[in-house]
Amino acid sequence: MDLNDLTPHRPIVEAQLVWARKGKSVSRKYRCSVGHREGRLVSNPSQCTQPVDLKKQIVLRRTKAKMGVRLQKKAKFTKRFNPASISVRKLNKVK
Repeated sequence: MDLNDLTPHRPIVEAQLVWARKGKSVSRKYRCSVGHREGRLVSNPSQCTQPVDLKKQIVLRRTKAKMGVRLQKKAKFTKRFNPASISVRKLNKVK
């Protein structure tokens, strides 16, 4: 018996396959739908339920507090003009 057999309404999916940018190239990644990393892109679905590294979390919060607007502007520019980002947007578009 499978866990999906117990829930007839919808299957339980831990992660959804998506396309993401890895440097200047495009690679397949997974979007977590359960665990501490819900909504985050990871390279392996088993990473969705791993515990979060608190030190890294604190450092990222501090960096975003200092450079938040600058990071947002840079990300916006990259998503608009980087060819890999444009192709990722097209690949992930729901048809």
